[in-house]
Amino acid sequence: MSQGLSVARRPVVAGQFYTANPSELRGQVLAYLTAGEPAEARHTLLAMVPHAGYVYSGIVAGKTLGRANLGEIVVMLGPNHTGRGLPVAVWPGGEWHTPLGAVAVDTAFVSRLVKTDPVFALDTAAHVHEHSLEVVLPFLQECRPGLRIVPVAVASPSPEVLARCGAALARCIREMPEGAVSMVVSTDMSHYVPHEEARRLDHLALSMVRSLDPEGLYETVRAHGISMCGLFPMTAALVACRLLGAVRAELVDYATSGETSGDMERVVGYAGAIVSAP
Repeated sequence: MSQGLSVARRPVVAGQFYTANPSELRGQVLAYLTAGEPAEARHTLLAMVPHAGYVYSGIVAGKTLGRANLGEIVVMLGPNHTGRGLPVAVWPGGEWHTPLGAVAVDTAFVSRLVKTDPVFALDTAAHVHEHSLEVVLPFLQECRPGLRIVPVAVASPSPEVLARCGAALARCIREMPEGAVSMVVSTDMSHYVPHEEARRLDHLALSMVRSLDPEGLYETVRAHGISMCGLFPMTAALVACRLLGAVRAELVDYATSGETSGDMERVVGYAGAIVSAP
């Protein structure tokens, strides 16, 4: 764990989930971002996007973030696949690097968040080998140049802790100038089930996302055994959206890996959604 403020986070899945060549990466990301409808006029409070290899999920992530109207500060919330670090881990400061360059961590917002509720803890260990936020970052660099980020890995399964996270996020966002802060949640949906089963299960969960129902999302995913890896960060983010007065989410796109690979028996589901500020 580290609480220093000058910490550089280097990419760990460049060349695996996405190309490490800067010019190729920029071209691919721009193509994905312009594949859908143009950006919303209203401020985007929350965007939910997938984090698989770009060949599978890049189009869903691009269409969604291409629709987004993000603030200059983006709170990035993702799952913790590695099991390392603290339950709600905030990267303390410094920069995150991708092949497209460096992005500064907004240390002022980080400080505000950890002071608002100690459930948020300064910790780099949860992030160093975690891919879920790194994979999304090149999209953010292209659709919101000059942004500052607040990376948060959420591993706590406790509904009470997730509600506290959402309440603290809402309070911190409310204290900032209007339109200054957006949240981006990184999550894939069902894992390694047949294509039609993934669609059926995922749309049960997505109906709760659409209605901004954090309790309903949590209960639906748990009750139906839906392997949505970003359930915890998405639950917290939906709590924040409700407290900030949002009323619904727009489902931008949905796909499965089978539509790319041709293997319809063991697919992963990918969804993109946007919540606009009220």
